[in-house]
Amino acid sequence: MRIGLYPGTFDPVTLGHIDIIERASLLVDRLVIGVAINRDKGPLFTLEERVGMVEDEISRIAAQSGTEILVHPFENLLIDCARDVGASVIIRGLRAVADFEYEFQMVGMNRALDAGVETVFLMADARRQAIASKLVKEIARLGGNVSQFVPAPVVVALTERFNRAPR
Repeated sequence: MRIGLYPGTFDPVTLGHIDIIERASLLVDRLVIGVAINRDKGPLFTLEERVGMVEDEISRIAAQSGTEILVHPFENLLIDCARDVGASVIIRGLRAVADFEYEFQMVGMNRALDAGVETVFLMADARRQAIASKLVKEIARLGGNVSQFVPAPVVVALTERFNRAPR
């Protein structure tokens, strides 16, 4: 069984993340969405909320692709998480050249830690390249409409979190 791991903080999950999940689900037999517990990033949403947001989206994708998709919170090294879930492939999304430099360094470090785990990059869909969770949160905080960037339940969660009605 080919198992892939798509890690991220998903704070919040965006349509860009969903695009990568949909496409990655066609490449593996089981896709594990690793929701990182990254205290340094100071997430807007709790781990439970972020896991819930991802879980809300994956059942439809799993049904369409026929791939088993699971959500797995983690706080350890990415390569250790890959081992924990039995993943032989780490899937990463790239939006722009700026992403590549960081990801290139991460691949080198992960290969040094475990050469048996490959990293596969999926380019963001052209319609989704500008979407970044950080920017989505900023737009929502300032009362902007984020419905073109995130799933409908996430729009509601952001609106409630910032206690604002979207424009």
